[in-house]
Amino acid sequence: MRLNAILDVDGTLVDTNYHHAIAWHRALHAHGHSVQMWKVHRHIGMGGDQILDALIGEEAAAADGDAIREAEAEAYGELIDEVEPMDGARELIEKLRAEGSTVILASSAKQEEVDHYLDLLGARELVDGWTTSADVEETKPEPDLIHAALKKADNDDPSVMVGDSVWDVEAAKRAGIATLAVLTGGFSEEELREAGASQVVESIAELRIDRQSLDELAR
Repeated sequence: MRLNAILDVDGTLVDTNYHHAIAWHRALHAHGHSVQMWKVHRHIGMGGDQILDALIGEEAAAADGDAIREAEAEAYGELIDEVEPMDGARELIEKLRAEGSTVILASSAKQEEVDHYLDLLGARELVDGWTTSADVEETKPEPDLIHAALKKADNDDPSVMVGDSVWDVEAAKRAGIATLAVLTGGFSEEELREAGASQVVESIAELRIDRQSLDELAR
């Protein structure tokens, strides 16, 4: 069967979650907000328009948010060259495409970051499309990103999401599609299942050989 495979990027296809946690931690502390690293990590996967409200509250986010986001972007820019693809990420994309799936990379990152990941994965000519921050008004756990990815798929085929965080699962659930989750984002199997993930596997490398489960999720 044909399938729309909506693949999250950060933490799923590329190993970035802990780099982002460090960048947000540094940016918050630089602007006087003492938030411990473990708490920052628990919110990675939320977009920049959501994470500060959750970490420091709406009032502080309204006052300092722009400066913190700018500092986070600068801090992450110093780390991005250390980012590596997840084992099996490109192979998963190749296998899905070979089996007739439409593959859309779903990211709310800035264009320059998405470009970096596309080059890192060698996926620019391989996938059917991708999203960036320009495609969404509200980020995960809101469903805007999933809707944008489905719009780029531009067909009525069944769809599934592959992601690594509870925020991916929640966004997909709100968009009405199932999620197959991986543990590489640092969330536990129990947390991902409680959020609504239909299946959980350890990593993309394991998912690479599990196309049947993706088909079952989309039915």
